[in-house]
Amino acid sequence: MLNNLKPQAPDAILQLITLCREDTRATKIDLGVGVYKDGTGNTPVMKAIRTAGKQVWDAETTKVYTNLPGDPAFGNVMRDLVLADSVSADRVSAIATPGGTGAIRQAFELGRQANPDMTVWTSNPTWPNHVAILKFMGLPNSEYAYFDAESCTVDFDAMMDSLKGVKAGDMVLLHGCCHNPTGANLTLEQFGIVADLIAEKGALALVDIAYQGFGDGLEEDAAPTRLLASKLPEMLIAASCSKNFGVYRERVGCLMAVSETAASAPTTQANMNYLNRIAFSFPPDHGARLVTTVLSDPALTADWKTELEDVRLSMLGLRTQLADELRQRTNSDRFDFIAEHRGMFSRIGATPEEVLKMREDFGIYMVSDSRMNIAGLNPTTVPHLAEAIAKSCK
Repeated sequence: MLNNLKPQAPDAILQLITLCREDTRATKIDLGVGVYKDGTGNTPVMKAIRTAGKQVWDAETTKVYTNLPGDPAFGNVMRDLVLADSVSADRVSAIATPGGTGAIRQAFELGRQANPDMTVWTSNPTWPNHVAILKFMGLPNSEYAYFDAESCTVDFDAMMDSLKGVKAGDMVLLHGCCHNPTGANLTLEQFGIVADLIAEKGALALVDIAYQGFGDGLEEDAAPTRLLASKLPEMLIAASCSKNFGVYRERVGCLMAVSETAASAPTTQANMNYLNRIAFSFPPDHGARLVTTVLSDPALTADWKTELEDVRLSMLGLRTQLADELRQRTNSDRFDFIAEHRGMFSRIGATPEEVLKMREDFGIYMVSDSRMNIAGLNPTTVPHLAEAIAKSCK
């Protein structure tokens, strides 16, 4: 029977990793894989996480299962981190998931449980795995306009025009901050306008927030999600701890649901628990416990916030440096948007042919749609990238 299986298309980013690894040029730069790297090219373990790991190890007396939704303490600290006091706590249900990807998958499943006929609306472009999961699940997917490739900014008028097609019971997936893959974000005012449209349409918002703290700051990055929660009767939030806590391999995610009333929240929670049960029973605990330990200890929280802020400022510095280098080399402001984008990624508007030229001539490895990982740079490699862009892009 297994002979009936069909080959799967290779993952473009994993292919890039292999190509870059095989490149012998000392000047090569890997801007494909979405992980943070420090100035030495290492993805470090955060100090607060390392300390929390020792505390958990010393205090742990059992490896018995927690609960179907995971340790309730994890859901509580994630609710406080993402939503703060924007919505009453008794309206929020939460489950731990294997990474932010697991939270997205469970959000789609929960939406289908509530409305088997829903269409999921995703931005054009969006994180490719959003669309891949929807296709695998057989869920209808419509795109809404988002990115203007000419200016490399959000085309908000086109976005709102697209969203006129949303119907009651549909799901609208929004990036909470640091849009992946473009780096171009809605303003807080624009998020409010989108929230009004979603409420008017009777749709369900799903916020994917995977980079809180990487953009304008922890509170600033959470502001759009909190605004939506304060304006909408119900919504879903898929949160990831991979980036902002640096626990990539621990696979720490959380799906939160805001119900219309506190009375309906237990039913929402029971359905979320059920989805965990049929998918993987009990969610992984170790990474979630590390995050809970950090966010429950004021000293560790302070250490974590300091280190996270250093990471954020480092990426902003690289963005500014690259924009300045490109302004000098092109004698134009064409690439100034790079300094305005936020998060790990920017899509720079290069064609696939230009991306290939940069790879062949300069050893620059970025996704063919010209999405690049800013965190893959350091101050000494920025000039080389700027030279490659300036000489390869028309």
